[in-house]
Amino acid sequence: MKGFISVENLTVVGIVLGIVAGIYLPELMLSLKVVGDTFLSLLKMIVIPLIFVSIFVSIASLSSLDDLKDMGIKALIYYFSTTALAVLTGLVVTNLIHFSPEGIKHSEETVKVNDFTLESFMDNLIPSNIFESFAEGKAIHVILFAILFAVAVVGLSNAKRETVVRFFDGSNDAFMKIAKWIIALTPVGVFSLIGYVVADKGIGVIFSLWQYVVAVIGAILIHAFINLPVIAYIFGKFNPFSYMKKVREALLVAFSTCSSSATLPVSLEVSTEKGKVDKKVAGFVLPLGATVNMDGTALYEAVAAIFIASVFGVELTLFQQVIIFITATLAAVGAASIPSAGLVTMTLVFSAVGLPLEGIAIIIAVDRFLDMFRTATNVWGDLIGAKIISRFING
Repeated sequence: MKGFISVENLTVVGIVLGIVAGIYLPELMLSLKVVGDTFLSLLKMIVIPLIFVSIFVSIASLSSLDDLKDMGIKALIYYFSTTALAVLTGLVVTNLIHFSPEGIKHSEETVKVNDFTLESFMDNLIPSNIFESFAEGKAIHVILFAILFAVAVVGLSNAKRETVVRFFDGSNDAFMKIAKWIIALTPVGVFSLIGYVVADKGIGVIFSLWQYVVAVIGAILIHAFINLPVIAYIFGKFNPFSYMKKVREALLVAFSTCSSSATLPVSLEVSTEKGKVDKKVAGFVLPLGATVNMDGTALYEAVAAIFIASVFGVELTLFQQVIIFITATLAAVGAASIPSAGLVTMTLVFSAVGLPLEGIAIIIAVDRFLDMFRTATNVWGDLIGAKIISRFING
């Protein structure tokens, strides 16, 4: 009995009870939204300082900058490769499914979003005021500044370097302790979050777009339970399902919060404490992955493009599907520096093959539901990447 009463198991119970309560006690769950919001706020409160200190300590503790380059290149190759594989999986699954979207109404609603330009990308990549970036929670700014600061500290004399590193190493431990306190509230938090979503959106909306939902979830499950585990087994030389059991708490939090960044404190804690990932590797790879790795999102957008094409009677050629593959992959990897990243990348993919942007309004009703699955997949990809890179860095 004592073994069952763990945060991980209670979180599963919280998700199940949240679904049931959302269906049968919707008014209660709508009123309990503040509980879930408070839990999310607590997680977000610790994310930005944790990103900064974990990346700083992991880099400043390296023996040389060559180690940083080695780890960074491996991380980016892994993230780009898995994202491309996710998009390919989404395209294959949707081509095997013959959508028959009769009865789905074309919405007249338009989607407005700022145009993506190289100038706007650079403006949102380089911080002009790092304290403002900290206050506004701009993770990519914090990551960039942490890398520059850590590289600068590496160049200091040993005495000064040790003083700075010891301070932030202690700060990192303190932030992780706070994170553990917050993580203990996970079962209550996810109960409220899941219950609110079910009560607010209802289950019926899922059935009206059932073909689209099945395609997205089916492709995500293939990527999460076949693609990524095979990569883990071949390159990481570890049992992915045993590892999943150890880090499942992070996946459950990602599922319920729909936020890779908010899940980061949990990911760092379970990967190092239970998954035995090297602390320096986890401190660099996981925050980077929470910002740039979007396997589930890229896959989702590829499926969405083909589904909306079928709704509007557009026959996509092989060349256009190749364009979707390239656009979804590159957009997902580069989305971290774009405001409203998910919306912008979706419009980029649609625009690349001439699909009407109002198609987004058709599928937006199930977006929150599907976001749970794609965020959990994003985090699962991050955790596997950290484990694999840890092997190569320390092997």
